[in-house]
Order: sequence, then structure tokens, then C-alpha cells
Amino acid sequence: MFCLIVAVAGLATAVSAHCTRPQLVEAVDSYLSALSSGSVSAFKARFDNSTWLGYYENSKKADINSGILTKSLVVSHNRSLYDTTSCATWTEVYIANPDAPYVIGTQLRFANHHINKVDTIVTKPGDWLFNITGAMAHGTTENWGTIPEAQRDTRETIKKAADAYCDVFNNPNVTVPWGYPCSRLEGGLSTGEKCDVGIPTGVELKNRRYVIDETVGAVEVMLDFGKTPLPDSHEFRVENGKLRFVHTMTVCTVEHCGV
Repeated sequence: MFCLIVAVAGLATAVSAHCTRPQLVEAVDSYLSALSSGSVSAFKARFDNSTWLGYYENSKKADINSGILTKSLVVSHNRSLYDTTSCATWTEVYIANPDAPYVIGTQLRFANHHINKVDTIVTKPGDWLFNITGAMAHGTTENWGTIPEAQRDTRETIKKAADAYCDVFNNPNVTVPWGYPCSRLEGGLSTGEKCDVGIPTGVELKNRRYVIDETVGAVEVMLDFGKTPLPDSHEFRVENGKLRFVHTMTVCTVEHCGV
């Protein structure tokens, strides 16, 4: 009997965790459609009500029916990661409306082939180094394309690179696999060809939630930044084990993010 229970439990876990790239792409398309149309009904039809964990906006549980998805925004640029191992996605969106610009990042998580959590960061003027012109100029010209399979880093290598970067904020003795060149885009400000500049100390990056896509050598980490804490996202492109691009977005829940 015990063996049967274990086998059934294992099968249930496998069934709930299994997902395919086309399924994830389809779900992201539905999310982007909701963002553009301002209507969430079709998107909500994809939710798994039996395991639903909630809709979060800037680290707070919120009502999806009155959130950013209801604003009917014109999407200027978007790029996504698809994690078929963890059944999760990450989508970065630029809204270049001069009257109401945004940079938005969203994780979707899945159970039983349906969405069971939506986790969104919405940045706008007043948030850390926000500048939609700079974001568009740099973020839309970088190469985050597919890496040939033989040249891809492993999932573990990609995650380890991201964790090293996040850990060095609180421990300067951590060895980070800096690449040269490496460009970091904070809000709308680019560091040029070096990422190992302007790293603070004594800042803990906690509650990390990962989306990893080995096909493009990328990982996005949604996290709590510092003691306040601030809603934050750090996304990394890793090539040959080294950091190549870093994108950050941080919501200033206190003036100037407390700096």
C-alpha cells in the first residue's frame, strides 16, 4: 500500500509539474493580450483555481481586476524567458508612452497546466533610475537571442552566476563571474561595458524567485531588495559561464529608494 501511495504521489507531482514551451508561450501571449486590451477575462480563464496562489503587484497581493492589466497599454517592446523545468515564465515589457511610461516585469507560475500565480513588478517615473528612453535605447538592441545548444551553459551554471551577483551585495568576498564586456541596465541607465561597478555593500537580496531559460542563457530573479524591502527584479544573460547583460528594475516604496 505504501509503495502504491508513493507511486501515485510521484505521478501527481510529475503531472502537475510538466509543461511544454508552446504551452508557456501561449500563456505569455494571453498575458500580453490582456495588458494591451485592458481586459483580463480571457487571461483569468487560464488560472488554476484549485491551486491559485494569487495576483501580486509590487510584492503585495492585489486585485487583478483593478491592477496594471486593466489599463490597456500599448506595448513598445517585450521579451520573455520560458522555464520548462520549473513551469514558469518571465516577461519584460516596455511601455514608451511619454505621458505614462512603464517598465513592467511579470513572472507566471503554473500548476496542472494552468497559471496559479501572477507576480508583477511595475516601475514608472520616480522609481530607481527610471528612464524609458534609456531603457528602449539599450534594452531593445542587446542580443538575448537563442544560444546554439552545444554552446549553452547548464541550468546550474546560470543560476550560480545570478546568485553570486546577488550575494556580493552582502558579501564582498563572493567571486562573481564577471564578463568583459558586460552591460548593466538599471532602470534606464547603462553602465556601458562593465558590470562590476557601483555595487553597494551590506545589502541583502532575499526571497529570490527564479525563472531560468537555458536556451537563451538567462535567468530572472524576483526578490526583496534591502531592509525596507524594495520590490526588485534582476535578470541576467550568461555566456560561457560569464555575465554578459544585467537588467534591473526596482520599485521605490520610499523616496529615492532610501538612498
